Amino acid sequence: MNNNRRNFIKKSAMLGLASATIPQFGFATSNKDHKQMNKTTTRPKVLFFDVNETLLDLTAMKESVGKVLGNRSDLLPLWFTTMLQYSLVSTVGRQYNDFGIIGSAALQMVAANHGITLSEEEGREAILGPLRSIPAHPEVKQALSDLKKAGYTLVSFTNSSNIGVETQFKNAGLLDYFDKRLSIEDIGKYKPHTDAYDWAARKMGVNSNECLLVAAHGWDIAGALWANWRGAFVSRPGAQQYPLAPTPEIAEPNLKLIAERLIALK
Repeated sequence: MNNNRRNFIKKSAMLGLASATIPQFGFATSNKDHKQMNKTTTRPKVLFFDVNETLLDLTAMKESVGKVLGNRSDLLPLWFTTMLQYSLVSTVGRQYNDFGIIGSAALQMVAANHGITLSEEEGREAILGPLRSIPAHPEVKQALSDLKKAGYTLVSFTNSSNIGVETQFKNAGLLDYFDKRLSIEDIGKYKPHTDAYDWAARKMGVNSNECLLVAAHGWDIAGALWANWRGAFVSRPGAQQYPLAPTPEIAEPNLKLIAERLIALK
């Protein structure tokens, strides 16, 4: 083979490689950017709101729990983590108990591990009593009102029971802000199980990518994003996002700022 022919084949191969790879790389990047742009600049069809800590201030309940734990405020994070852990244990084991009941059981476990005597009745009253009447965070009502005026459909979506969240909303003055209240009690699987988010989307008649969850829990936002929802993280004191989960498109320290970001979407 002469040199001219060798050079022609070599150049053709190089050009073929370039034409096969460069446009492909550009197309992938363009698609990703376009998808992200649509996700962050278009309005979701339904806004779903977690309830406890996201909308309602749990300070009174934490004080009550701390009191029965011998004023050991350092045990509060352990109690909440244990409660969440055993709600997921129940879900994996295809069991269901009211979130407040699981919270009471978790409280008894934490107390026993630290030599604190606590009856079942004391544990339930420490949680269920104040949980029914905790107030909304200061900015919540105005933020919800602004979102409704902006035309959003608002849905509460909680691990608490149906009667529990209804009582909470009555006492906190939040009943009239929501178009629908959803509780995982009706499916028997706790968030962040993907089935819970899929079920909520079906209940509202929308696709998963048309849903946006507003929550102050990293595990809840992670579950929503893994279920192909969108997310807005309320970074209340002590709240952290899960580093191994996707990053939500909105993260602000309170609901007022999140509402402003959502209202700006077209």
